[in-house]
Amino acid sequence: MESCTGSRGRGGGGRWRLHHVVLVVLLWMTLHRHALGCSSTNCNVVLTDAQGEFTSPCYPLKYPNSQACKWTLQAPAGFIIQLSFLDFDLEEAPGCIYDRVVVNTGNTDVRFCGPTANGLTLNSTGNVMELSFTSDFSVQKRGFSVSFRHVAVALRNQKVTISSGNSQVTKVAGSVSIPALSHLTLCFELERSQQKQKEWIFTYTDSSNNVALSLGSDQSGVKVIVDGVVCPIDSILPASEFTSSMKPFCVLWTSSNGRVGVYFNGNYWAKTCSSSSGHNVPAGGNFRLGGQHSFSGNIYNLRLWDYAMSVQQLNALSCDMVGNVIDWDNSHWTIPSSLAQTDTSLSCSVSPPSNTPLTTSCDSPGLGCPASSPATSSTDSTNTIHATNANSYEELFYRISFVVDDGDSELTRADVERAVALWLNQTFQNWTHAVYINSTSVQPAVQSGGNPTSYACQALLVYYYISNQSLGEAALSARMSSSEGLMGAGLQVQPGSADVRLVENCPEENPLHYRWPESRPSITQYLPCFPNKDQSTSRTCLISPQNFSSHWSHADISNCTDIDTIQVSAENAAEVAVQLAVITNNELSNEEVSKVVTKVKELVNVAKINSSLASTVVAIISNVMSSSESALAATSEKALKTVDELVQKIEFEGSSISITSRHLAVGISALNTSVFNGTSFSAFIPPNTTNPQIDFESERVNPLAQVVLPASLLSSVSLSDVDRLSLSRINFMFFSSTNLFQKEQHGRSLNSYVVASSVGNFSISDLKEPVEIEIAHLSQQPSLNPVCMFWDFSLNDGAGGWNADGCRVSEESSSNRTVCLCDHLTHFGILMDISGASPHIDPRNNKILTFITYIGCGISAIFSAATLLTYIAFEKLRRDYPSKILMNLSTSLLLLNMVFLLDGWLASLDTDWLCLSVAVFLHYFLLTSFTWMGLESVHMYIALVKVFNTYIRRYILKFCIVGWGLPAVMVGIIVSVDKNSYGLQEYGRGESGEGSSEFCWIQNSWVFYITCVGYFCLVFLLNVAMFVVVMLQICGRNGKRSNRTLREEVLRNLRSVISLTFLLGMTWGFALFAWGPVNLAFMYLFAIFNSLQGLFIFIFHCALKENVQKQWRRYLCCGRFRLSDNSDWSKTATNNTKKVSSENLGKSLSSSSFGSSTANWTSKAKATLNPFTKRHSNTDKCYSSPISPKSISSSPSSSEVDPNSSSSSSAILPVSQMIVKVKDYCSTRTDNFYKNIIMSDSFAHSTRF
Repeated sequence: MESCTGSRGRGGGGRWRLHHVVLVVLLWMTLHRHALGCSSTNCNVVLTDAQGEFTSPCYPLKYPNSQACKWTLQAPAGFIIQLSFLDFDLEEAPGCIYDRVVVNTGNTDVRFCGPTANGLTLNSTGNVMELSFTSDFSVQKRGFSVSFRHVAVALRNQKVTISSGNSQVTKVAGSVSIPALSHLTLCFELERSQQKQKEWIFTYTDSSNNVALSLGSDQSGVKVIVDGVVCPIDSILPASEFTSSMKPFCVLWTSSNGRVGVYFNGNYWAKTCSSSSGHNVPAGGNFRLGGQHSFSGNIYNLRLWDYAMSVQQLNALSCDMVGNVIDWDNSHWTIPSSLAQTDTSLSCSVSPPSNTPLTTSCDSPGLGCPASSPATSSTDSTNTIHATNANSYEELFYRISFVVDDGDSELTRADVERAVALWLNQTFQNWTHAVYINSTSVQPAVQSGGNPTSYACQALLVYYYISNQSLGEAALSARMSSSEGLMGAGLQVQPGSADVRLVENCPEENPLHYRWPESRPSITQYLPCFPNKDQSTSRTCLISPQNFSSHWSHADISNCTDIDTIQVSAENAAEVAVQLAVITNNELSNEEVSKVVTKVKELVNVAKINSSLASTVVAIISNVMSSSESALAATSEKALKTVDELVQKIEFEGSSISITSRHLAVGISALNTSVFNGTSFSAFIPPNTTNPQIDFESERVNPLAQVVLPASLLSSVSLSDVDRLSLSRINFMFFSSTNLFQKEQHGRSLNSYVVASSVGNFSISDLKEPVEIEIAHLSQQPSLNPVCMFWDFSLNDGAGGWNADGCRVSEESSSNRTVCLCDHLTHFGILMDISGASPHIDPRNNKILTFITYIGCGISAIFSAATLLTYIAFEKLRRDYPSKILMNLSTSLLLLNMVFLLDGWLASLDTDWLCLSVAVFLHYFLLTSFTWMGLESVHMYIALVKVFNTYIRRYILKFCIVGWGLPAVMVGIIVSVDKNSYGLQEYGRGESGEGSSEFCWIQNSWVFYITCVGYFCLVFLLNVAMFVVVMLQICGRNGKRSNRTLREEVLRNLRSVISLTFLLGMTWGFALFAWGPVNLAFMYLFAIFNSLQGLFIFIFHCALKENVQKQWRRYLCCGRFRLSDNSDWSKTATNNTKKVSSENLGKSLSSSSFGSSTANWTSKAKATLNPFTKRHSNTDKCYSSPISPKSISSSPSSSEVDPNSSSSSSAILPVSQMIVKVKDYCSTRTDNFYKNIIMSDSFAHSTRF
């Protein structure tokens, strides 16, 4: 019993406990679901708020299982949606096959799982975005939190579908007023979706609903309708050009000629639609996209201008150029939201890209790899850098550099570029910063066996940020360093080679009229135009695609008005003058100065000049005078003539008018010819001012300038009564700046202010009483020689120049001012020679010097030719080296004189190439003459100082190379560098401007001073040194003689000095002393002695030489003057000549003048003293035959020489005997020494190379 009872009881208790356990479990599950977890909520929501947040169910707790949620985000037209994941944590799985979030941005579905979307920002392509969330039956995570906001997007980021019918129409907003158009330019981009029989792209109707402007096509082709007139343009724009890809087009029309033009593919085509000529597109109509039969496709960036653009403007058309009638902007259009679509690939899009260029799939899908549905395409990450930024977005540009190694060297450059681009995209993918790679550059760095083994890579990274955020270079470098290593395809990034630099700003630039501030890349700066500041010019800081460095673009000045375009008339003359005055207050370029002066001249010609307008014009001229001399050089003539015309036209009341400005003062006095008794003007600067002023009829102390007109001013003028009555004014002008005038002329410099005076518009000259003009000097230089000059417009082919005709300097002049007395009226100034001695001699002395020069050169040419012919005709005279050197010098002087004599005549032929050739040859022969004079001194040094042990091969050949070759090299270099260094020069102009002559010579002063003056100074110093050495040698040896009187010694030394002076060209040194007060004297000496140098050389080195005289008498004379062959003189000369010219004896110590006096020499003495004996192949003999004792006996002094010395021609004397013989000869044969050294062609000793 107990047993059963107990058992039953235990069994009942167990059932009770199991029942309660089940209840507890159910209660725990309920509490866990409702208290510890959360229940499922409604997560299919449409959000239209401008901004907000939403989360996954139960966030931040774990989301429920088996959830399917969808959030639809909608924004108004013209906005996109920007979505940011603030927190994201879902179950991870390959391909996100379990829990996932799918975001539809408008044209792409992108899925996320795991933590990959945390911090990511996405932008929609339209005004709708969808986010879907799906969870499976297991494994829950925290979920996600998302924020969103609407971002206004410029219309240039959207294309619009052209709709059919009238239900949804895109049209121009009513706030836009379209004016009447007589010419227009309409540009747009178009893409076709399908072809239709009839299709109209846009239509503009007037107030009566008539088609006023339309573009479309039908079966007959493309046509334009203008004011109801149909113009077929299928021949220049076929319908086949409208394709499925977006392409830009421009249509132009001009009413005046009915011309219709189209611009596409970079080409401009046009045809004339004559029926549309004279029509206008009416104002106040309605403009819509499409028409009765609308085009099927999308249109973008439609803009309309009220003018027809040029081809240059069409080529330069950019996204930033705003249509001045219709622009592609939200404020200009009314667009149904369903027709607008955001597209970041549009040509002028400025929408920021998504945070990361997302891919559609992964090569090897792994945990958290973003995936997209197979039917969708990837997000377009191709963006371009533009000059303006959308909304509040800013851009920073970074230049990334690194090196990639290709160990196998098997990849092509294109393969490397693709691998680098992919690696960069992956490196910056899924980052918290909105960055993208804009472009890359890959260049081979190191090559091996013809194939690159490494590549230098660069990339441009763009960072978008909304607020004042910044992304440091260190962060980018760290991001790249984390991805260093293999990038695929066997490429390896060199460790530590990555370098990140922020692209520098474009520096501040200050060209003429503009100041472009320092600017970040992609920023466009706008500045007011010069001179019309109501328009603007722009310039953009660009990034070079080659090295990703910043640089300024060319300034766009197409909207700026040029000075040339200013229209001048009598009605607007005052306004134009004020405008020009404002313009000239700025620094002007040379071209702008010319344009301003031209406009001022045009204004003066057409306007009625009152005192107010005259003051403005004078101020303009004064401002122009502040420009540089180079800018005024081409316009000074026009400016001066404009001032002259201005003072003749000024209308004023009263007895006088004075107009002042900074650099120009004008005074006009009324003139009554019947009571005129002389007058005066003076210019002065009042205290505390800087502008000069004109004073009438007053005696001012120390004025800047003063003009006194005599009472007889009009008495010498032959004028009719009518002309006399028309003389109503006397004009006076004072120029405190001399920039309009030539400041240097013929060696003189302008050293005073310039004044001008005129009576009416008549030319007055040859006055009985001179006009007295007193002008202050610009600088006080009491030693100067002032010359009064006037500005003559007839000089220099109308450009003007200074002329001294009719003016002279008064004795009343002082060191700081000059009084000029002139017999006419014009612009006057004072020219002064800064050196103190004018290089231009007065006309009388100039004529004398010219006469001396030409006569002297003619005589010199004749006698140089005579010297040359003498040595050519008589072979015995030119056997030694000095004679050959003299022949070269005579040849050079002959050619120099001949070219000089022909120069003036050839210059008058006015042939440029001929004048250039003459100048080159004149320069060349002058340099050769200098060179041969120097070689004469070199030969003297070798012959007289280096007497013994001097052997030089091919002596004369080397002298000829130097004498003729060195000048040729110098002249050749000058011609090759700048042939314009030679040309036509004007010489001999007197102060009156008369008596000048043209001459072909060196024009470049640097060339003249270096190659002529400098070269001559070197030769001159060499010759002076040689001259001193030679004279010391001669005087020293002559002093030992006891058989000659003092008078004979002096005469012989004087003869030596004169001979060497002309041979070495010492007289050319007179040019170095032609300076200052002795200038004229040395000019005469220079002209006389140098023009007659050929004559003097002929006298001293040809006519007075005994052997030359013998040859002349023997071959040229007859009768008792003829020298017979059997005479003692002739025999002695002949025998001696034979011995001297012998091949055995070599080149003689003396020249061919050795003649009669050298008969005293023994052949042994000659052999002993000759250091230059010619050497033959048979080296054991010095002479070809022994010297006969018979010839020795002809000398009275032959006994002094050892007769046994001639027995062996090959005997070599010991040095001690050589010295004894030289001393003995020098002491007993001084007469021979003198004749051989001084009376020879050069010096007796000769050399051989």
